[in-house]
Amino acid sequence: MTDTIRYVHEPTDLQCGQAVLAMLTGRTTDEICAELENDRETTLKEMREYLNAHGFRISNKRVPVEDRTELPGLCLLSLETPRCWHWSLYRKGVFYDPEHGVSDDFPASSRKYYWEIVPEET
Repeated sequence: MTDTIRYVHEPTDLQCGQAVLAMLTGRTTDEICAELENDRETTLKEMREYLNAHGFRISNKRVPVEDRTELPGLCLLSLETPRCWHWSLYRKGVFYDPEHGVSDDFPASSRKYYWEIVPEET
């Protein structure tokens, strides 16, 4: 399920959450929007429910983070960027950010939090 992440750029400024879900599940952002019945900002509740329904366990604990070395192997990121709060994805040393692309460090952000994601055993 998450052996390889295919980067997905957010189709609009409001669909970072849908893009993160698309990267994790291999679906398109259009499919995610239709399933969520939401093509705008996603909430943590929506992210959690969608991930739980599609084979992932997501921790209940929001963890503040400053340095990438503090991150677990796979996690959902919530970042306070210069423009807004923003969803992003981290997997094994690589940041998959729906707005800023693929990189080896956080995009510019003041506050950073993560929730660990664990794919369910199949």
